[in-house]
Amino acid sequence: MQAQYGILRFAKYKGPEIGHIEVHNERTKEKYASNPDVDTSRSKYNLHLLKPKRKYRAEAERQIAEAGCRTRSDSVRVVEALITASPEFFKGKKRAEIKEYFSYALGFIKAHQNENTIISAVVHMDEKTPHMHLCFIPITEDGRLSAKDIVGNKKKLTWWQDEFWKHMVKKYPALERGESASKTGREHIPPRIFKEMAHLNKQREKLEMLIIGINPLNKKARLDEIAGLLNKFLPTVEKMNTELKRYRTAFKELENENAELTKKNKALTDKSKESLLKKLQIAQLERDYAAVMDLLGCIPPDLLIDCKKSENIIFQENGR
Repeated sequence: MQAQYGILRFAKYKGPEIGHIEVHNERTKEKYASNPDVDTSRSKYNLHLLKPKRKYRAEAERQIAEAGCRTRSDSVRVVEALITASPEFFKGKKRAEIKEYFSYALGFIKAHQNENTIISAVVHMDEKTPHMHLCFIPITEDGRLSAKDIVGNKKKLTWWQDEFWKHMVKKYPALERGESASKTGREHIPPRIFKEMAHLNKQREKLEMLIIGINPLNKKARLDEIAGLLNKFLPTVEKMNTELKRYRTAFKELENENAELTKKNKALTDKSKESLLKKLQIAQLERDYAAVMDLLGCIPPDLLIDCKKSENIIFQENGR
């Protein structure tokens, strides 16, 4: 029998990306082309353990203002906890049993984070493995906005992993403790990221063909078609940039750790093999992303003027 792990991971969000995770978590779109794992025909089986009272960003700003928290433009306003388990754990379990698992996990978060700061807790049953997205505003017990104090260092992340396992194993004794990314020096790059990048590249290729084929006779029609495609393309580019920033940081930590290992042992250890694989994976993602950004730099200026203001921000952030 394969090992079954209880899984808890955190991600931090500061600004526009909060809207993107809300769209994903709350399933507000009819289709999710960038994530083919989503089977929208099964979305009706998703479970809301805590429903949002208003938009994620609006609720975050409301609570932050009421608490009188000091903020900066780069302050983390929402923390997302992804809670799941190994696929083997869910095999043969009925919907009620799956709901019970996540309800028990929600109880753990409530015990360590003010329940009022939790914006939403939704279980996705429409992807391959059931999982819960739980979003909360990182307001501390003494009324400060500080994701760093709550989940922001290696020692605290290890504490979360330890306590989560201690809590879950009381009800589910077969579960084993998973190793946190901070403790092992790695962060798994999920297949979803590569699928999203592949989708971006398909859109990039289509945009390239439209731009190359522009001539005086078809210019207006082509620009309209390009603008329509950009409406879908640019938010995904921004989301990918956010994802890559996180994996660059995780890889840098792993690379530094392995540099120390190399000094002590010239043999290729499991960790250094892992580091090499991660380096190749990130390099491929970076190359694909660079190709996307190169294309954006070639888009006619008169088209960019017609883009939505929110989309223009993306070009400014990336130096375009």
